[in-house]
Amino acid sequence: MPVALRAAATLTLAGAASATALDGSALAEPEPTLAEVEERVDALHAEAEEATEAFNAATEAAEEAEADLDDLRDRAARRTAELNEARDALGSQAGAEYRTGGLPAALQLALSADPEDFLRRADLVDRGDVGRARALRDVERRVRDIERLREEAEDRAEALAEARERAAEQREVIDDRIDEAEELLATRTAKERERLLGEERQGPVAPASAAVATSPRAAAAVGYAYAQLGKPYGWGATGPDAFDCSGLTQAAWRAAGVALPRTSYAQVDAGTRVSRAELAPGDLVFYYSGISHVGIYVGDGQIIHASRAGTPVRMAPVDSMPFAAATRPA
Repeated sequence: MPVALRAAATLTLAGAASATALDGSALAEPEPTLAEVEERVDALHAEAEEATEAFNAATEAAEEAEADLDDLRDRAARRTAELNEARDALGSQAGAEYRTGGLPAALQLALSADPEDFLRRADLVDRGDVGRARALRDVERRVRDIERLREEAEDRAEALAEARERAAEQREVIDDRIDEAEELLATRTAKERERLLGEERQGPVAPASAAVATSPRAAAAVGYAYAQLGKPYGWGATGPDAFDCSGLTQAAWRAAGVALPRTSYAQVDAGTRVSRAELAPGDLVFYYSGISHVGIYVGDGQIIHASRAGTPVRMAPVDSMPFAAATRPA
């Protein structure tokens, strides 16, 4: 074949290949395997659960800041009422002195409607006799107390706003990760989705006996956990209808009369640390390096936990996730 014809044929083939590539059919990415989907879904749920615990912590901080803010406002209102009473008393004294020859500068200052002006000028005024000086110092103390409470209230209001913002950010992360996981699962068959979510049905489960628990409280916590089997997972939920991981363990031990913190990474510091070999029914078992998941040990190498969205409260082998720590609340 002449060189010119060979060149033309080569260009024609190259053009066809380029068109195919641009069309996308030749470069279409292969569908991920079930194992790859499982790995990605697990990673997404792990990220969602870590964000859930961060959301729980931010929500708890917001609730505490809001309660503090309400308390500070109440205290400021009471102090203001007390200040007004003190000024009323000085007002009576001022009226008497005015009728007998004029109003002293100290009393004029104490009756000022501007607390900041009072504080700026208080040290510049002659305070006169001892009784008047005592009354004036009392007004000054009350004004300074009110100003301090107002400053504290402003700080707590800022903390409240920041905590709410953190909670909103974590909620967005949770929604994004769960949505992505759902999109991946939607590409698989129903049978594959059951496998990926670990939704296999469990047979009847016999609760651990109180004799193997370390205390009656531990036995009560275990009994509560068994009673929640099959209830749905709900991020940020503490029962009684749905739970996230730390919500379940908190509720279980609350039923036993023991108050635990809200998040998994706070619960890990509640109680006595125990080793993997020392686990007894009622102990809390924590997973992953960030302490982002927790379950309650029920004996026979099993935990009960609220694992993730789409999967109900269920039993699982204690070693089904990377072990991080364990504690005995009571």
